[in-house]
Amino acid sequence: MNKNLNLQQIDRIIEMAWEDRTPFEAIEFQFGVSESEVIELMRSELKESSFKLWRKRVNSGVSQKHLKKRNEEINRFKCSRQRVISNNKISKR
Repeated sequence: MNKNLNLQQIDRIIEMAWEDRTPFEAIEFQFGVSESEVIELMRSELKESSFKLWRKRVNSGVSQKHLKKRNEEINRFKCSRQRVISNNKISKR
């Protein structure tokens, strides 16, 4: 994968991928990185045991990483309590 992502973007993608409620579609929307590219990134950036744990959780049905599997009540990209997000940076007060 060669998307020319900086370290902050890579860290944020990994963080979003770990969150069960953040769908792959949100990552693709914000960073232009597909699900397969996220998996490739996680495989290259995580320890093997951490990657396997993450993949097991994502595939187990516990995770709601795909919008199609999600309850429609939580079908959004950000928390309703969160301030407006611009380019994935939380607005400062």
